Amino acid sequence: MNRSSVLLLLAASLLMNGCASMVSNAASSFGNNLSSSILNQDDPELVRAGMPAYILLLDSFLQGEEDNPAMLASAANMYVSYGIVFADDEARAAKLTRRGRDYADDALCMEFAESCTWRDISYDAFAASLSKVGEKHADLIFTYGFASLAFIRAHSSDWNALAQIPQATAVMERYIAMSGRTTNPSAHSYLGILMTFRGEMGGQMDQGRAQFERAIMLSNNRDLSAKLEFLIGYARARYDRVLNDKLCDEILNATPYADGYTLTNVMAQEDALVLCAEADDYF
Repeated sequence: MNRSSVLLLLAASLLMNGCASMVSNAASSFGNNLSSSILNQDDPELVRAGMPAYILLLDSFLQGEEDNPAMLASAANMYVSYGIVFADDEARAAKLTRRGRDYADDALCMEFAESCTWRDISYDAFAASLSKVGEKHADLIFTYGFASLAFIRAHSSDWNALAQIPQATAVMERYIAMSGRTTNPSAHSYLGILMTFRGEMGGQMDQGRAQFERAIMLSNNRDLSAKLEFLIGYARARYDRVLNDKLCDEILNATPYADGYTLTNVMAQEDALVLCAEADDYF
């Protein structure tokens, strides 16, 4: 699995907070601190080694608590984050993201019953149902959209998975519309990925560019993984050498140390170092 999907790990911050609240209120500060320490870690291999322990911990919490939406959402985020970023091979990534997506489905289904049928109904019926989702479900909708994107990316050779892109796009657009000022900036990166996933065939390249630029702006230029996704999804897809080189320069010459972004920035720079060195051959 290409590590350019690194930005998806940002969702881990949501699951850590959720995990803490599941255990007890007294543990919430531990969860917040753990989330911060992971996202500010500059050693990706340390995180790779540690995440499976939390996956097993969440599975143990789910034993007898299968009807807890917050717990299911936390498990969904953990499975798809690890699967899309750290899984050793495509088969393993496919397995982990499928399980994560199933957890996200179950979590939303418990809070918004109409979503239980979303995978089996027409797009028009799905869109009509999605429009009824309220602001109180924003976090679950974000997790659902994130898990859908991770699943699609890990199953990119499966046409049935690619057929889910319009639905996943609509989910993320709905999340952004309903969350307003509280929108997670990563949602714009995810939407940009979905809009540029099929290149010119998808017909949304310019809209995708706008989403990447929005994500970068909302992060105050600190999220290097959003710039990496912009480089891959748009600059390289459009064979825009000028933009490619500009993004390469910005990614490689920036400091990776930024609160909440250090881990993903370090990984983005590692990936960019390879991609940018290949620019002459690519273009």
